[in-house]
Amino acid sequence: MTADLLRMEGLTKRYGGTVALDGLTAQVRPGLIGLVGANGAGKTTLFRLVLGLTQPTSGRVEVDGIDVADDPIGVRRRVGYMPEHDCLPLDQTAADVVSTFAEMGGLPVRDARQRASDVLDLVGLDEARFRSIGTFSTGMRQRAKLAQAIVGGPVVVLLDEPTAGLDPVGRDEMLDLISRLGTFGISVIMSTHLLDDVARVCDQVVMISAGSLVVAGSTEALLARTGRLLVDVGRRHPDLVGALQARGVRARSGDDVAGDHGLTHDLVEVDGDGDATVDEVLAVIADLGLPLYRLSSGSTSLDDVFLSHAERAR
Repeated sequence: MTADLLRMEGLTKRYGGTVALDGLTAQVRPGLIGLVGANGAGKTTLFRLVLGLTQPTSGRVEVDGIDVADDPIGVRRRVGYMPEHDCLPLDQTAADVVSTFAEMGGLPVRDARQRASDVLDLVGLDEARFRSIGTFSTGMRQRAKLAQAIVGGPVVVLLDEPTAGLDPVGRDEMLDLISRLGTFGISVIMSTHLLDDVARVCDQVVMISAGSLVVAGSTEALLARTGRLLVDVGRRHPDLVGALQARGVRARSGDDVAGDHGLTHDLVEVDGDGDATVDEVLAVIADLGLPLYRLSSGSTSLDDVFLSHAERAR
């Protein structure tokens, strides 16, 4: 595998007067990558370009060091794809469908059946593998789509909105499965508009808006610490803010948050998150005899990152 899993240089795609992608340039390393953007941002168009299903108006894209325009078949041998929409035949069993994809990937029939069984077990469909897909729940169909995408042992799998339509339990289970793919040496590019999903499982993020790059980088670097503390003593307490300010600590009342037993807790924001500041905060809380429910370093969210970078790009 090359150093870059995916490389885009000036990638542009126009459909008549509509610009789906506009000069997209970015590089991502192997790993778990979140492709983030609102509906219509260009995520599906990028997937189609990566798969060689459409040609760019200008620019180029490489997958694992292979230019898609030069060798689209070679790229597709390395890529698995899980579409957002239902795409599997409803009258066929999961075992038949997934083993067929394994055969298409070059495995003999017997080996394909065994690989399909192993992969269906991995995604939690072992006991349902001989049921027709038409009898599956939404979550089970998503798992079957994931199974067909990885049964060929791809270098990278493209997941288009993999948690769409899932309830909270199904969403958690799907994200856990995606996290596990990295342990099998499979990189993931997960297209989604759900930033919480990306923050949970992805180590890299590519954000696009209206076909243009907003920001790309490691999730850890983008979720930088803000240099402030969040203090929760259970209720609004003006004496706490005043006492902190008297000690030279910059403090102010923050947002209301949901606390235990349906009660509202009021946060206090403190500038600085070093040891000295923490010691001052703890000393003031002890002096006032207040309970301490939470003391944590603030950090940016991916929502903050997207909004701040999108604003600068305007």
